[in-house]
Amino acid sequence: MRMEPGGADNPRSRLESRSLLVRRFPLRTLLLMLVALIAFGRLWCVTHQEEAPGPRPARTAQAGDVPAGAPAPASTPECRTLERALESALRTPQAPRALAEARQQLDACRQPPARACALGAALDARSPLSEGEATPLRGLLASLCERCPPAANSCAQAVGQALLSAAVGPHADTASAKWNLEHAGAGLGGACASLVQLGIAPAAQSGLTVRQPVLALAGALAPRCSRTGLLDDALLRAAAANLVAPTPALIALAAGPTPPETSAMKPDRIEGTEPGFQAFDQDENTGVPVGQARKSKRWEADGALRASYAPTLKQLVSVMVRATGPGTVRAIVRTPQGVGLKDPEKDFAFVNPTVCRFNGTGQWEQCPLQVPLRDVDAVSVFPERVDTELKELEVHGAR
Repeated sequence: MRMEPGGADNPRSRLESRSLLVRRFPLRTLLLMLVALIAFGRLWCVTHQEEAPGPRPARTAQAGDVPAGAPAPASTPECRTLERALESALRTPQAPRALAEARQQLDACRQPPARACALGAALDARSPLSEGEATPLRGLLASLCERCPPAANSCAQAVGQALLSAAVGPHADTASAKWNLEHAGAGLGGACASLVQLGIAPAAQSGLTVRQPVLALAGALAPRCSRTGLLDDALLRAAAANLVAPTPALIALAAGPTPPETSAMKPDRIEGTEPGFQAFDQDENTGVPVGQARKSKRWEADGALRASYAPTLKQLVSVMVRATGPGTVRAIVRTPQGVGLKDPEKDFAFVNPTVCRFNGTGQWEQCPLQVPLRDVDAVSVFPERVDTELKELEVHGAR
């Protein structure tokens, strides 16, 4: 009888191990684990971005600034012993002396070291927001987050984690997420970047299904980021106007007066189904058979017909459609690089909210937008039946 070697060097043993792994973890479970890992990696990159190097503007000295030649804040005695003081407060949260010592050292440490900042999650778990904001440990967490740098800021990281949890869980812990955002300190930029990537940008796209807990959480967090200029206005308006993912809180935040002077905007370039110009010739007897268009590699951006504007429209307030057969109209709104979708051929980032659904009765159908859009590069028509014919399309706005 021939003996086969055991362990990792045996091909048969390796094959059996793989089979066992597949039996223990079905393919669907493995795929879900992979998606979660990718999302966590993307969140880590967002919250650990370093600021680009560059000259810092000179400013006048203020009270509390570290004078030239003084030791770095993290090297002061209070900063060096802060981690130990916080751990003592975590072990004995009812001991006044331990709490007072942690508070004294934290108040004296302007820039806590990373090891002390890492205790933020433990402070949050030991004193959850549901027990109140006035607890001593919660107060320590607030001060710690307000002083910690972005890459080690547990409050900023908790915002992204809340959005990820809302994407898979039954509901979102809105109160805790808002509290963490308010106390993110130097990590506010990273927290708002997480909100943009995981909440606002998906809500502004037509091809995505965003769960209601994510939309609710995005609507609750957006005002803080908008007030500080960390939420692009064109992106916010696109998310608010998107008929695919209506979010009342975003609509209220982006609401504003309609521009007084608007008119039908004639496109500078028409691409797609021929003869495309007949959709803008003001002749209701002509039309474009958009339902017969073939889906190209640019279908998600261009649809069956794309009308582009150069320069982009400063305002888009409404769309009017005359067609036979149903379909939708999407707006192509330019966004900051890295936000939303990427058009490699035209070299810009964008989102594509659905701004009009038409039934195609043969009569004019009006689609006033809930909020005016900005930075609109184009509008695209997407038919829903092969017999859909676009007679006329009017885009009202301002350049």
